[in-house]
Amino acid sequence: MKRFEGQVAVITGGAQGIGLGIARRLGGEGAAVALLDRNAPLVAETAKALAGEGIAAAGIAVDVTQQAAVEGAVQQVLQRFARIDVLVTAAGITGQTGIQTHQVEPADFQRVLDLNVTAMFLCIRAVLPAMLKADYGRIVNIASISGKDGNAGMLAYSTSKAAVIGLTKVIGKEYAQTGITCNAIAPAVVRTAMVDALPAQQVTYMTDKIPMKRTGEIAEIAAVVAFAASRECSFTTGFTFDASGGRTVY
Repeated sequence: MKRFEGQVAVITGGAQGIGLGIARRLGGEGAAVALLDRNAPLVAETAKALAGEGIAAAGIAVDVTQQAAVEGAVQQVLQRFARIDVLVTAAGITGQTGIQTHQVEPADFQRVLDLNVTAMFLCIRAVLPAMLKADYGRIVNIASISGKDGNAGMLAYSTSKAAVIGLTKVIGKEYAQTGITCNAIAPAVVRTAMVDALPAQQVTYMTDKIPMKRTGEIAEIAAVVAFAASRECSFTTGFTFDASGGRTVY
């Protein structure tokens, strides 16, 4: 099935992890993908690898926390592909973990908010004019179950993902009559390099809360994103889809 034939998808954090899994899924269904990532060598290598799989891909090195850089990257995408149908904001970091609130460094807290929330806002703001002109768009934000429940020992990350859910609700409502939808995906713990870098006890704490008693797979998250990013998802906006193995059911 080629649900994204002729479409262009921009994916932040697309050089690895969940972002790459999403790029591979959307590209496999016909989309041309533009990967935005601050790791210049890796994003170029990833785009080349996807091209080798038959996916039209462009890798753009950009710090998505910087407004001018984001706007420049979006213009590069439009110059190359002439349109943006889908934006998936998958870039994110955990920050300090396994510590209590009084131990959190303010600078680290701000760093997490900058990438997980402010960068998301900047990317969405930059693509909206093209989507409004086309009377169509799909925006999918990667949130987290920690944004619903809060994970002890992950203050900055949980706070940022709660903000992502709130941001998604507002944007979904604001553009509900324009042909543009904005939804979020809230995964529980998914085995990625970012999760591998967490303390083992933190991963155990999160996994023990999942009724399925396992971590999620990148392909499972990408499948949910693919629906939310498709034309089929036409009567849902401002919503956060659960992908938690049963951890949250609300």
